[in-house]
Amino acid sequence: MTKKHTAFSGIQPSGTLHIGNYLGAIKQWLPLQNDHDCIFAVVDYHAITVPYQPIDMRGRILDAALDYLAAGLDPKKVTLFVQSRVPEHTELAWLLSTVTPLSELHRMTQYKEKAAQYSAAINTGLITYPILMAADILLYNTHVVPVGEDQEQHVELTRTIARKFNKRFGETFTVPKVQLTEAKRVMSLADPTRKMSKSLGPKHYVALTDDEKTIRAKVAKAVTDIGGTPQGELSPGVRNLFMLLKEFGQTADYLRFENAHAGGTIKYSELKAAVADGIVKHLTPFQERRSALAREPKKIWAILEHGAERARPIAQKTMARVKQAMGLI
Repeated sequence: MTKKHTAFSGIQPSGTLHIGNYLGAIKQWLPLQNDHDCIFAVVDYHAITVPYQPIDMRGRILDAALDYLAAGLDPKKVTLFVQSRVPEHTELAWLLSTVTPLSELHRMTQYKEKAAQYSAAINTGLITYPILMAADILLYNTHVVPVGEDQEQHVELTRTIARKFNKRFGETFTVPKVQLTEAKRVMSLADPTRKMSKSLGPKHYVALTDDEKTIRAKVAKAVTDIGGTPQGELSPGVRNLFMLLKEFGQTADYLRFENAHAGGTIKYSELKAAVADGIVKHLTPFQERRSALAREPKKIWAILEHGAERARPIAQKTMARVKQAMGLI
């Protein structure tokens, strides 16, 4: 029997996830769990590189796990755990930092964005974040990294680090490949020139837990034409709505609005209503499952602890191989 390839990915526990997180990452995790050895983490160490309230972190971790499970991840098929429960992540990150050029870290787009956003609280973790991400991936002999487009640069750095290490110390790491969805980058509803993000404010995103009234209100206010778009082309806002309709709506509706736009007869209010219908229909069963799971928090924590118990032996085996290659044991 052919050995399964391993897939690894993770999302920060930064509060309730939004549809951009879902389309960029979680949605593509679901089919992988049927034919890959899947390892998915709540990457809490990554979440502490920006200001946060310690009292909130445990709840945020639980919320992320609830989102994973309610979306359809099966703990019988995947290894689901909290990053900080497997200390080999930070141990490997230190070793990888010795082969990572500082210049590579300075050119990371997300570092530049976060440094600008949190200019009064720039810490070392903010710039070394990609090395920890590389450790997350390489620790599990990962072949495939299913992520959103915004993480593609980090995965490419992981590939660079793996190749540098292998060249210097001998073949040790699997060089992973990135896997992107069709919905590579979901844009803000209020400013479609920027990526959808909770940090921009509530009007910019649709949370997976938003109720129907909130979803319809946010989509109804979505920016469409902003001027300056050549005739016949889709403006950034309209393009974003079409992408959301393609992901959440009916194919017939997508084709109908596509033809209406080409013919110059499109009504954006109707397009927005169709997008909202699709999102509500898609999220309703998710929210029902999430509500049921939330009533059993002890069960969720047990799943996460069991996942860490499964992940750690793999991580320990990798660390032994790495240390041997580096002459540390």
